[in-house]
Amino acid sequence: MSKSVIHVAVTGAAGQIGYALLPRIASGAMFGPERKVFLHLVEIPHEKALAALQGVAMELQDCAFPLLDGMLCTSDLEQGFGDCDWALLVGAKPRGPGMERNDLIKENGPIFTGQGKAINDFAKKGCRTVVVGNPCNTNALIAMHNAKDMPREAFSAMTRLDENRAKAQLAEKAGVHHTKVTNMAIWGNHSATQYPDFENALIDGKPVADTIADRAWLEGDFIKTVQQRGAAIIKARGLSSALSAANGLVDHVRDLVNPTEKGDWRSVAVPSDGSYGVPEGLICSFPVRVKKDGGYKIVKDVDLSDFGREKLAASVAELEHERSVIAELLA
Repeated sequence: MSKSVIHVAVTGAAGQIGYALLPRIASGAMFGPERKVFLHLVEIPHEKALAALQGVAMELQDCAFPLLDGMLCTSDLEQGFGDCDWALLVGAKPRGPGMERNDLIKENGPIFTGQGKAINDFAKKGCRTVVVGNPCNTNALIAMHNAKDMPREAFSAMTRLDENRAKAQLAEKAGVHHTKVTNMAIWGNHSATQYPDFENALIDGKPVADTIADRAWLEGDFIKTVQQRGAAIIKARGLSSALSAANGLVDHVRDLVNPTEKGDWRSVAVPSDGSYGVPEGLICSFPVRVKKDGGYKIVKDVDLSDFGREKLAASVAELEHERSVIAELLA
């Protein structure tokens, strides 16, 4: 018996990330080589954006993907999220020159308020929502609070990109392929305060320190490089991360629909259950494992050193501050 078609909404579908993401979804990279998808392509109600969206849809049509069951292009949130199984919230206002992070949070907050309400009212019950638009942890918190009838565990924000970045840096330093790096956890916020946990990561099954003895590099340049990689890419190409962000989102969703490899874990920003002293309800990145039934569990037995706890606390403090900035949107 064939499986049902998955309906996937993608906001900001005509943007850079959307352009890199959509063919990956349509080709089967996200949900597997046998699962058909119907794409709900959502853009802002602006003539130029909607024209660009039509062009993207034309290209997808011209690709003749066997798994692409159909497309809908719209700026209407009822149509965009109607009967969707997944909502991938990629679109958000970018940070402009001189704009502080708090300003960005205030600008983007109402967007995710409306999208959360639309997901609640029009998507399938239990629709799984992933937020990529920054600041993604707090935007996910806003969407979750405004989708009052949806289960909280259906909401997450993407830190898989950060995990991939961290693995790549460790692999390069160790002179190994990145697939040799496992148990790489990102803790906290998807921001310059995040903590890529090298102390619990493994290279070829052994602690990182057994292969990379340079503790100063691990505590310094490694963490700083992962935290500031997005800014470095903007400086290098004049545009923000798109290809790697799209790839991270594909990995993120694939991680949530497939059981985690034995012994490993994945980095996902999910609603805290109070683990590791993170206030309950904050959308915080933890190491998680996905079960065969599709549910996930925050890994409980990770040993954080004083160094690691200090880094996590700083990132959680930032998340709490961000929550206070948009408190009125959570009522």
